[in-house]
Amino acid sequence: MPTGTTRIRLRPANTSRIPFWGQLAIGAFWLAYVLFSMWGDEVGAQDYHFLHFVFLIFTLVYLGYVLVHNAPIFGTQSYLEFTPGYIVHKNGLFRPKQVFAAENIATLELLPLLLRVRLKDNELYALNLREVKGRRRRDIFREQVRRFAGQYGIALRETAAASGSAALG
Repeated sequence: MPTGTTRIRLRPANTSRIPFWGQLAIGAFWLAYVLFSMWGDEVGAQDYHFLHFVFLIFTLVYLGYVLVHNAPIFGTQSYLEFTPGYIVHKNGLFRPKQVFAAENIATLELLPLLLRVRLKDNELYALNLREVKGRRRRDIFREQVRRFAGQYGIALRETAAASGSAALG
């Protein structure tokens, strides 16, 4: 029997158009470009020296954002947590938590790449499951959804493809 809280780390880069390593490569290219531009200045280009520093600062901010958003530098920042009576979804460092109380959830729908949480006031929240990486994490996630729904008497609709182990990846 697991403890009362289970946290599943999410990877927001798995849903972006450019993968994590691609984002880092773009940032590294920008960094190399601005550094070579700063040291390769000729006499006429000194007017743009201030712009090089501005671009350098923006490049470092971009690289910092990519690292903080996708890598657990300051701890896990994107996660889905099953706690007694609640499902908590945190989608990154600069985004607020979404807390779903069990007594407010009408149905849970587990699709191959999506978990839909329908509340009793008819609000619908869709959680992208492409962020759950790895077969073990997907299996733990599916088991936690089933356990949470059964424990609190929440209707769970599960498609046949969602119950397969290769469906979420």
